[in-house]
Parts: sequence; C-alpha cells; structure tokens
Amino acid sequence: MTHDALREALQAVIKGDVSEAPEEIAKMSRDASLFTRTPDLIVYPKDADDVSALVREAARLKKEGVEISLTARAAGTCMSGGPLTRSVVVNFMKYMNHLDEVTEDHARTEPGVFYRDFEKATLAHGVILPSYPASRELAALGGMVANNSAGERTLEYGQTSRYLEELDVVLSDGSRTTFKSLTPEQVEEKKKLTTLEGAIYRGVDQLLTANAKLIESHRLKVSKNVAGYALADVRDSRTGATNLAKLIAGSQGTLALWTNAKLKLVRPKGHRAMMVVFLYDMKLLPEIITRVLPLKPESFESYDRHTFELAVRFLPGMLGQMGLVKAAELGIDFIPEVAMVAAGGVPEMILMAEFAADTEAEADAQAEHAKATLTDLKLTVKIEKNERESEKYWIVRRESFALLRKNMKNLYPVPFIDDFVIPPLKYPEFMPRLNALLDQYKDHMTYTVAGHIGNGNFHLIPLMDLTKQENRDIILELAPKVYKLVISYGGTTTGEHNDGIIRTPYLPMLYGEEMVALFKKVKELFDPQNIMNPGKKVGGTFEDVKRDMLTVNVH
Repeated sequence: MTHDALREALQAVIKGDVSEAPEEIAKMSRDASLFTRTPDLIVYPKDADDVSALVREAARLKKEGVEISLTARAAGTCMSGGPLTRSVVVNFMKYMNHLDEVTEDHARTEPGVFYRDFEKATLAHGVILPSYPASRELAALGGMVANNSAGERTLEYGQTSRYLEELDVVLSDGSRTTFKSLTPEQVEEKKKLTTLEGAIYRGVDQLLTANAKLIESHRLKVSKNVAGYALADVRDSRTGATNLAKLIAGSQGTLALWTNAKLKLVRPKGHRAMMVVFLYDMKLLPEIITRVLPLKPESFESYDRHTFELAVRFLPGMLGQMGLVKAAELGIDFIPEVAMVAAGGVPEMILMAEFAADTEAEADAQAEHAKATLTDLKLTVKIEKNERESEKYWIVRRESFALLRKNMKNLYPVPFIDDFVIPPLKYPEFMPRLNALLDQYKDHMTYTVAGHIGNGNFHLIPLMDLTKQENRDIILELAPKVYKLVISYGGTTTGEHNDGIIRTPYLPMLYGEEMVALFKKVKELFDPQNIMNPGKKVGGTFEDVKRDMLTVNVH
C-alpha cells in the first residue's frame, strides 16, 4: 500500500486530521529520550469515535498485509522512547484535550489535557492529583496514565494507578469499553461475552489464576515500579476484585488506547515545614532513613554533592531565569550554602524531609520532632519553617539537571540508567559500588544524582557527546552492569520513566523468562495483531537501541 493510499484510507474514516507536514513529523520523531524515530503519518482524532474508527481501520489494513501500527502520544515528555514510531502517531493534544468534570473528589479527563491546566482546575476545588511528575509544567494526563507517573509526593501518595477509578479504552479491534474494578461475579459475566473484551477477561483471569504464585514471587520489594506489566496489581487479594485499568496504567499504549479517565483527587494539607540534613558520612544514611520514615514525611528527597556544587557554580544563571525580586530573595537565601562550598565543606548528600499538616504550628512541630530524633547522630540539620524558606532546596532538586544540560557544551543528556529503585536501606552499601562502576567511564560522561531517598528511587542521567561512537558503545556496555548491580540489591530498572525502547530488552534480566512469557501472553490477549505500539514492553531488542540512538547532539 502506498503512503498516499494509507493517508487517504485513514482520513476517510475519521473526522480529525491526518498530517504529514514536515515540521510536525520532525517534532513527533523525538521525545525526551535519546532516540529518534520518524513517523510515517500523524493522526489527530477528534473524539473517542474517531479513535475507534482509526483502530478498526488499522486492524483491517493489518489483516490485509499492510505494515501499520498505532502509537499514542500526548505531550511527548517520555524519557524512554515510549511515544516514538515509524508508523502512525495518534496525537491526542490537538482535539482530545477536554477536562470534562471536576468535583471535590474526582475528575474526568481526556488524555490531551496538560497537567498544569488540570491542576489549576482541581485547585479551584482545593484538591489535586498528587502523583504529578517532575515535568508537571510540560506533561499531559495521557502520558501520566500511560507511564503510571509519580514524583516528589510519591512517598505519601503513591503512583497514578492508585487514583485511577475508571478508564474508557479502545481495544485493538476498535471496540470500546470501560475498565474499572469488578467483583468476581461481574468478571464471570464479562467472560461470557463473545467479543475481544470477553476474550481478554477470560484470558487474563486464567493467566492470573494459573500463575498466581509465580506473579506474587516476582513482586518487586520496592515502593514503586513501572517495569513490565503490573500483573500483581490487577486482582485485589483481599476482595478478589479485578481491575484491568491497573494493567493499562504503565503499559505505554501497548494494550489499548485510553480516551477518558476518572481520577480520584485528594485534598492536600495546607502547610509544610522541611528538615534539611547535610550529610557528610554516608554510613549514617540507613539510621536516618530508619528514624525519619516512621514519622511519615509527605516527601523525602535528596541530591548529591555534584548537584550541590553545580547549583552553587551556576547560581547566577539559575537566578537570572527568575524575576528580579525573586532572584534577590533566593540569592540572599543561598548565601550560607555558597559559604559552605567556599570553605570546602561540601556534604556528600543533602536530604530534604518535608512534613505537611493542617496548621503551620503542626507542620513545624513535626519537622522539629524529626530533628530531635537525630540529635545523637551529631548531624548538621536545618529547619525551614515555611515553603518560601524551603523553596531554594526544591529549586536545586528540580532544576539541577536543566542547569547541567544548559551549561555543559557539546554534551547531551542520555537517559539510559536514569530511574533505578533500590530498597532505601541498601543505598549506602549500593552507592559506593555504583560510583566505582561509573568512575570507570568518567572520561566519557558527567552526571549528577538526585532522587526520592524515601523510596530509594534515583535519577542518574549522564551527559555525553553522542557524536563519538565510543560513547554510543558505552550505553550498551554500562547499562547491563548498572542494572545487574541494581537487581542484586532487590531493585528495579525503572520506578517512573518506564521501559520504552531503552529498557524493554532488560526485562528478562529483571524478571526472568517465565514472567516475560506472561507479559507476551498479555500482549497477545489484548493485541493479537501487534498493532498497539509494538516493540515496547514486549519484542524490543538491543538492536532497536543501537539503530535508533541519536547520531548528533540536539540542543
């Protein structure tokens, strides 16, 4: 089938647009990962009926031998190559960007809604979706569900799947349904259907029952994980309820395309106080974590000495991006930290434990209590008693990577070992081994480490010159070494950024062949023609990584 014939066939069945404009194609060929894949066409569906018609037509064409697949895309902030394809991009941002309903306890949204707009609407009711990622100003709800996003409040609030109550989806034959929690009796009724939906419920129910021990034995002992399919979360062990929306969350559009989500919202506490620990002896970290976590901080974040030094080094540039008054305020706030670096007293790590309460006094008391529990450890500790005082630490935590990228010329961020999770108490034992491994490659890259210390989830994103073949080779040489180390400590290869192109080939290393075989069965149940975003979660190879890696630096 010719390119023009394919475009005409897709346009004939939808009300929305089918585009091959060069500037749009170029934009859709990149996300925040280290890959490029140039799509053939971009489809902008108008509504769920369009999505259904599009998928039905793609399924028909595939049966006739046409090479076609559909890859969902929202804001394109994925760091693993999730929304990249050489076939058809289904872009939800142009038309399917409506926030249909917001109340004091839930919202209904289409995938093309920016989180920043979503939050503005929910805050009008005093509530939020607390699983927002660090890219909250850029990300959209489509990717948040597709990646099962989480961020700085995950310690208290968990991942997006926790808030997913209902999900309207289009299945791989173009049929539509709603996934939500169903009782065992309701599941039995679904299994009687003669449709693809019925086949999915029969297949998933049988798979979960026959492999219950295997699935449970491979439930990773970390607080968040988006590697593979979330089979362990589909069936509630207490009630027996089944919720296939939990399987769609984090699946990167490989099982179905979602068109509308009902999300539970929470009312956040009104006041916060932060305990900041300047840690010079990493051996004390397990004890600090052991004492602080039971006090239930809303967030427990960290960044390393490289990040700290970077922030001080590029402080003028960081402040220059803000308004004059804001820059002056923060500049004064940073004076003690600048003096610390000047005196050579840079800590190995900065820990930020933030406590939330209904009143300022309660929040302050929680932070002071946390400080008191650490007194005998002889630590350097500060209490920031309101969010304005703690803002500078959040800025460093959130902006350090952007600073590094802007100020390191001829280097490009290469997210390939960027999102591992290990049990928090293993961190002091793990980190020296990781640093020793990374030091072997110090002539080829620079990096900082920041992350969610309370979860043991760390973001380590090297910057490298990808014009050099030797550096490109290192990506496939170093990654398995890092992941082997992570797995040996009971960790996961990804807690937030997902598998995509970059990590799908490592799923056998993480889970073993038996679990990967189950992932393949799930994919076949939902998508027997392999139409939905092929090569992610199932079928991705190291050759894909080599072939699609950026060949030049992009700034």
